[in-house]
Amino acid sequence: MGEVLNFQDIVKKSILHLEAFRSVSYVDMILGLLCSFAIGMFIYWIYQKTFRGVVYSYNYNVSFVLMSMLTALIIMTISTNIVLSLGMVGALSIVRFRTAVKDPLDIVYMFWAISAGIASGAKMYPLALGGSIIVGLVIIWLSKRKVKEQAYLLIVRHTEEAADQLRVELRKLNSKLKSKTVRKGFTELTVEVMMHDDNTAFVQTISELKGVNDVSLINYTGDYAQ
Repeated sequence: MGEVLNFQDIVKKSILHLEAFRSVSYVDMILGLLCSFAIGMFIYWIYQKTFRGVVYSYNYNVSFVLMSMLTALIIMTISTNIVLSLGMVGALSIVRFRTAVKDPLDIVYMFWAISAGIASGAKMYPLALGGSIIVGLVIIWLSKRKVKEQAYLLIVRHTEEAADQLRVELRKLNSKLKSKTVRKGFTELTVEVMMHDDNTAFVQTISELKGVNDVSLINYTGDYAQ
């Protein structure tokens, strides 16, 4: 008489013998790592060519390459055994990253690297390569689009003697007052100026006003200034 299996045994055997949970061969491991490395280097090149932030970070850019390869390794590891996959999910759930990412586009690059690593580790090489090429072309196209207006911060330090003339000059610009600091002997204004081109002649005009101590014009992109 054959062995009688209960519902729990049937579910256990059906899960543990899924076709998806098989050992990873050396060929699959090498192909997955090579694919993730190639895509990581492509992300590295795209990020370097399209970077528009304040300070370029080589270490941050290199992390995309390593992130793709490590994600591929994780996917290949959890695809061999359901117990390992559950344990990996539990281990990764307690990891917390405290580094603040101010530029939303940097988060996109992170997700791109992780997605490429997942696809490479899951042996979906055409999807990983083709999808990365399309995403890279879209980023290049968007980075080359001309921005109609750019925001700048105009910082003026002046005395009360220049207050009236400075007010007249600022009315000529597409400006908005951001902050005003009054100290003994001088006042510091921070004004947002929207510019359509690189014509900064107004900076020289304001600096020549009587009572103006110094003028600074800074490119402003959200949380960044350069």
